[in-house]
Amino acid sequence: MPDLIGLFAATLTTLSFLPQALLVIRTGRTEGISMVMYVMFTTGVAGWLVYGFLLGSLPMIIANIITLLLAAVILFLKIRNSFQARTQGETASTSTPMAS
Repeated sequence: MPDLIGLFAATLTTLSFLPQALLVIRTGRTEGISMVMYVMFTTGVAGWLVYGFLLGSLPMIIANIITLLLAAVILFLKIRNSFQARTQGETASTSTPMAS
C-alpha cells in the first residue's frame, strides 16, 4: 500500500511539472526562470534520486529520474540562453560607436 501511495504522489508531482517543462522546451524561452532556483531544484531532485536508490523506493526512483531529466533540460536551456544574451550584449556594446 505505501508504494501505491508513493506512485500516486510521484505521478501527480511529476506530471504537474510537465506543462512548464514542455512550454520551455517548445519555446526555448527562459527569461522568467530563476537560474539559482533551477540549480537548487535540479540538485535537490538529484539528491532525492540518490535517496530513492538508497531506500530501494521504485516510486521515488522513477519520479525523480523523469523530473531530473526535465529539470536538466530546462536548466541547460536557461544556462545557454543566459550565455547567449550575455554574448550578444557584449557584442552590441563593443560594436556600437561611442557618441562624442
